[in-house]
Amino acid sequence: MMHSERLLRRPAIFRRLTGLTPDAFRSLLPRVEAAWAEAQRRRRERPGRQRKPGAGPRPSLPVADQLLVLLFYYRTYVSHAFLGVLFSVDQGTVSRYVAALEPLLAGIFRIPERRAELREDEVRELFFDGTERPTRRPERKQRRYYSGKKRRHTLKNQVVVVRKRKRPGRRKAGQPPQKRRQRVAAVSPTAAGKVHDKKVYDRTRAVVPTGARATGDTGYQGTALLTPVKRQRGQRLTRRQRRGNARVSRRRIAVEHAIGKMKIWRIAAERYRNPLRRHTLIIKNVAGLHNAVFA
Repeated sequence: MMHSERLLRRPAIFRRLTGLTPDAFRSLLPRVEAAWAEAQRRRRERPGRQRKPGAGPRPSLPVADQLLVLLFYYRTYVSHAFLGVLFSVDQGTVSRYVAALEPLLAGIFRIPERRAELREDEVRELFFDGTERPTRRPERKQRRYYSGKKRRHTLKNQVVVVRKRKRPGRRKAGQPPQKRRQRVAAVSPTAAGKVHDKKVYDRTRAVVPTGARATGDTGYQGTALLTPVKRQRGQRLTRRQRRGNARVSRRRIAVEHAIGKMKIWRIAAERYRNPLRRHTLIIKNVAGLHNAVFA
């Protein structure tokens, strides 16, 4: 019996170890299998291939278990050696599975970098915020990655979030309040921790759909986004300004909630120890996993 089949029988444990519900995993698996089969076909038919089709070792695990390995890795961020012991394969095999499946997931989720699209059931408002996570001290250009806010070397991404509309109708007595669901609509390329949120926004050149409102925090002052009024030195905000800031904060909390849920996958929260060139790809995949569960 495959590891995934055995674990799917225990939904609570499955979600704690992968971050996905069993239903979300079953919905994602056929798309991954189709993408994996297409990638294998292109590999076999590439020009200049020396081996005959069918030559070489067979995969140690089926695609379902390979996807499970990747989800374990994203959710727990343990070493490849530890995952190899869990799945009875060697460390190099785990590394190959992760490297092969990451671009396939990115092709399935298709999280954009600058052009966020709104769906019919979503509020016409976009929420922008930057998120930082620690990384190893680089050998060169250390000052570039040092964040004065976090007081350590970090990597930064801009996250754009949209909210679902509330379903019409009154809530019946005894029913829990309806939760607003958020979807990560865009993730910017990775920037060094020293780069200011406004500069990340300017570099990304984010496109806001026509007729939609875009909101950010005080780090986006000077941009086209709606931001809270910042108190100037030696002055006090008026009562009207404080109320306006409170209204913005109540709406903008959606992006804070979405970023917090993304960091359920520990690969997006703990100190990053993979190659820097893969960071944007990983964060986009985590955003796609978030949408599969919470959107």
